Amino acid sequence: MAAKYQIRVFGKEGCDKCHTLNQRLEKMLSKAEYADFEKLYCDVETIEGLVAFSEAECINPARIPAMLVTAWNEAENDYEPVATRAPGAQDPVCKKSRLYQYVGLQTDYSDVGRGVISPKMLQSVLAEVIN
Repeated sequence: MAAKYQIRVFGKEGCDKCHTLNQRLEKMLSKAEYADFEKLYCDVETIEGLVAFSEAECINPARIPAMLVTAWNEAENDYEPVATRAPGAQDPVCKKSRLYQYVGLQTDYSDVGRGVISPKMLQSVLAEVIN
């Protein structure tokens, strides 16, 4: 049986920030409270990863690493992006890293975001799906 939620992580080989995001997610997902989630890494430098990235249609290619939370749709027999409850709403934790329409994050390389996706940001995004 498929996991209830799949987190699609978009990154590329040799990217330290991509490696860090993967490690942080794996650590979080090893906890019982996140048992309904699985992670799928999509390397955007491969054909499969680039196709998955293109199908996401919501992530800026200049803001990798990024992640998109998807939910299993039994009728479609596939995962579909989870819509955010309040598109475009201010987010004090994730700020400009939060995706606009779907639940997920992309890296904010501005002086404010400093290119960091923190564990607190990951928890905040996954809490939207769980709660």
